[in-house]
Amino acid sequence: MNLTAFLICLFSTFAMTGLIWLIQVVQYPLMSEVGESAFVSYEQSHCQRITPVVLPLMTAELFSAAWLVWRPLPACSGLLTVAFAALLVVWASTFFIQVPVHNQLCVAFNPDQHRWLVQSNWIRTAMWSLRSGLMIWVLARQLLERR
Repeated sequence: MNLTAFLICLFSTFAMTGLIWLIQVVQYPLMSEVGESAFVSYEQSHCQRITPVVLPLMTAELFSAAWLVWRPLPACSGLLTVAFAALLVVWASTFFIQVPVHNQLCVAFNPDQHRWLVQSNWIRTAMWSLRSGLMIWVLARQLLERR
């Protein structure tokens, strides 16, 4: 089960890291180019379309990461605990910052709220990038241990 959990966690972390970088440097900044008259419709579509992509990945990552903290791989307990803490920051940022901002932007475009969305999303971008690095470290340790 640990190998399966690790592979699920590794895949979902890498997938979310790639997605968050795309969102951070492409999608969120381009939202300001949509135009005020079309923005609400665009933002609502964004939220409807992105949720079925990210929610299963985030959920799989959360449960597999929690499992790995509970049942860590050999010699990786500390790394997996730090990686899980970073994931908790991602979830907190998502639900206490990004989701409320998206909810406001689904009602009306506000340049300050949009700017806050882009700036605050660096929290998730940094945490998922850190998680990817930690997961690579865990993978390397596991591969070296099996040699």
